[in-house]
Amino acid sequence: MPKLNPDEITAKLRTLPDWQQKGDAIAKQYTFKEFMDGIRFINRIAEIAEKMDHHPDIMVNYRRVTFTLSTHDQGGITEKDFKLADAIEKEFTKK
Repeated sequence: MPKLNPDEITAKLRTLPDWQQKGDAIAKQYTFKEFMDGIRFINRIAEIAEKMDHHPDIMVNYRRVTFTLSTHDQGGITEKDFKLADAIEKEFTKK
């Protein structure tokens, strides 16, 4: 899957609320009411990511969870990152 060009990235980011480009990745931070709410969310995302064979970098800071997505074997952002970001968004709205 080829890297997206800057215009493609900008257009796709418009469809994902609060996701931002961070260098060669896209990222978003989510805030939860309790620490364990964030951990449960991570576990749900881990199952989705495993099925997609695309694994995000995840940072936990108490009630905040940040997902960073990049297609490392392509050296940047691809459609694969946006598909996982969309899946994360959909799962978040289920909470």
